[in-house]
Amino acid sequence: MEFPDLGAHCSWPACQRLDFLPLKCDACEQIFCTDHIAYAQHSCTSAYKKDVQVPVCPLCNTPIPVRRGEMPDVVVGEHIDRDCKSDPAQRKRKIFTNKCMKAGCKQKEMMKVICDQCHKNYCLKHRHPLDHDCSGAGRPLSKAG
Repeated sequence: MEFPDLGAHCSWPACQRLDFLPLKCDACEQIFCTDHIAYAQHSCTSAYKKDVQVPVCPLCNTPIPVRRGEMPDVVVGEHIDRDCKSDPAQRKRKIFTNKCMKAGCKQKEMMKVICDQCHKNYCLKHRHPLDHDCSGAGRPLSKAG
């Protein structure tokens, strides 16, 4: 042997291969060959310190931060429901959220239509004071419409 001090043996007990380009595990700091450097391959006991995976949103491809103990699937789902900038996620969000205050009407509008007299929200059909039996202080000037 020309270089007796060159290289190192793999720390995996079943392997012990002499590797001339040994790799040091960044979690447990033992030396392994290329076959056993992965945390799962050498059953690394310190892998939880380093093997942190950040989930990526499947719609907008942005990384989603997850705190320890949180389920990544739940956090990504909340991101899609609230903050996601992709087209499918924005189409999924509700646009018509302004419900008509007229009794019995279930119509919802995209924008608020506030009555000037009673200051309540109504749909386009009931937006005029005469159409929703307005209880505001002022009475309308004409009964047209």
